[in-house]
Amino acid sequence: MDWKQAWSTTTNTTNSALDALAPVCVPFAVRWDLEAERRDKLRTPEHLKALMAAQKEHNAARSTHATAKSQQLSARAASNNPFAAGRRAARVATKAAAKHERDTRAKLKAARVNYPSTLKARAVQAHSMHAVPSAITSALMSTQHLTVWPAATSAVLIGANVAALALGRRRLRVPVDASLSLEERQLMERLDPSYWVEHAPDRGLAGTVTTPPAIEPGGIRCEIRLDGQWTVKALTDKADSVRALLGARTALRIRITSASRGGWAVLSLATRSAAAGVSSLWTPQRIPSDSLMMSLGLDTETGDEVLVPFDERLLVSGASGTGKSWSFRPLMATAHLRGDLLLIDGKGEEANIWEPVCRVAVEQGDITDAVDEAHAEMTRRKVDMKQRGISVWDGRQLTVVVDEGQVILALITKDKDRLQRLIELSSLGRSRGVVLWWATQYPLTDGSAPGVHKLIAPNLLTRFSLRVAGTTQAQVALDDCAHYAPHQIPDGREYRGHGYLKGYGPRMLRTWTLDDAGVRALPKSIWSPAQSTNGQAPRTPLHLVKGTAPQSGAVSNRDKVLAAVQSGARTAKDVADATGLNKGTVSREIKALTAGGSLHRSADGRLLPGSQAA
Repeated sequence: MDWKQAWSTTTNTTNSALDALAPVCVPFAVRWDLEAERRDKLRTPEHLKALMAAQKEHNAARSTHATAKSQQLSARAASNNPFAAGRRAARVATKAAAKHERDTRAKLKAARVNYPSTLKARAVQAHSMHAVPSAITSALMSTQHLTVWPAATSAVLIGANVAALALGRRRLRVPVDASLSLEERQLMERLDPSYWVEHAPDRGLAGTVTTPPAIEPGGIRCEIRLDGQWTVKALTDKADSVRALLGARTALRIRITSASRGGWAVLSLATRSAAAGVSSLWTPQRIPSDSLMMSLGLDTETGDEVLVPFDERLLVSGASGTGKSWSFRPLMATAHLRGDLLLIDGKGEEANIWEPVCRVAVEQGDITDAVDEAHAEMTRRKVDMKQRGISVWDGRQLTVVVDEGQVILALITKDKDRLQRLIELSSLGRSRGVVLWWATQYPLTDGSAPGVHKLIAPNLLTRFSLRVAGTTQAQVALDDCAHYAPHQIPDGREYRGHGYLKGYGPRMLRTWTLDDAGVRALPKSIWSPAQSTNGQAPRTPLHLVKGTAPQSGAVSNRDKVLAAVQSGARTAKDVADATGLNKGTVSREIKALTAGGSLHRSADGRLLPGSQAA
């Protein structure tokens, strides 16, 4: 047997047990030391002099009172007449002496308060009051056998007092990792129970006791015991006092939540990010195998991947410069690879990247056409589902992305019909495989320029918010989870793409990002109503394959438009009738062919092939 190893194990186990018990005894030890310090400060020479004078005066008053009582007894013996002058004089003298004794006793009591005995002496006196009688009782109760329980009980009380003081004054061994930063070392020292309990009353936090802190992937975590009237909400309201007590920087995120048991809170300090070592760049390999889910990002506290429903309506909010577009792209790419994607871009910059990949609408005419076609597709699917007797669409999902919502609403607010169609897309489209995703910098439903319509917002159940401007926007962005406080996310480049997901908990997420090159590398798939299937099995989802040649015999919309013009169509309406394409698609393809020189528009607006125009 390795006695050295056994001794080391026993020592470590004992120290760990004592460290675990120490926080329970810290309040007792702190109260003891504070009271002892208070008594020591009062034991000054001036207070001692006042006490001795009060004792002298009280002793003199007691002697005078005793003399007066003796004289009163002598007067009673000398005369039976209670109204005799001698007896009356003796009574008055006795009352005066008694009153003087009471006054001196009160002064003596005050002097003793001002010059108290030491706490150690009071403890010895208190324990003597039960130790001595207990020892005598044990001796008297012992006849043939020694009775020890009275004395043993007294000894246990004395030992408990001494042990509680020793444990409460014990300096806990806080494990310090070599990788800790200077800031983390300072925070862990101030979270030590001995430091916390000593300084907490100065910050209005008396009655709270910490446990030894621990370092986790997301930073420092510590539990706090809540005594008396303390609750988690009350402690959360005192977050500024906690920050001041710890000396934490203003930008450090501090989160106070409920623990797994009543009367305890959990304090989390985001000194680290569990996602720091993982690249944020999104690739198609990030698409989950579960077709009903998609990857949003990583939990910065645990490093876990966070998934959100793919077929659920979505609201993404974020002020300018928070990384909203780059954070939204991975979700759009997932929708594009799994089904059909329609991007309605109110600003136009994002459409510049996505136009070669999917169907986009930027200009007002294209936007209204896109809303009409998406609504018509939703209606067509309703008829198809009724004919086939199904309740949920089983084909490809059409994801309609609106970005920026404020601009789109400004364009169609006065067009009641199209606004109603957009509202119906948000409320009726999900079961028919037409899902609305809404992105805005201004998550407001009221005012002259709302970022999301008040009848659309309640239908967007999945909500993710980057940093927003204020509490009102946070309320719309996260609904009943506005207390996550997305408006308090620090404003800095390192926090771009960081936000909160409604219902996930107040843990910050870091989203995936997709750059321009990643979008351009996606396979091309332009949605149009003419490509919709009627009751057919779902098409195979798209996958990113580089260097693959286009299939022979495939005719693009642009080729159809060019062929129609070469066949004699001279207006956009003639082209639409000849090809069966919608007006928005025809307008876009004509614009591209005209810019490339394949078509030419004459002075009277007629379309001519490039060669004929020459």
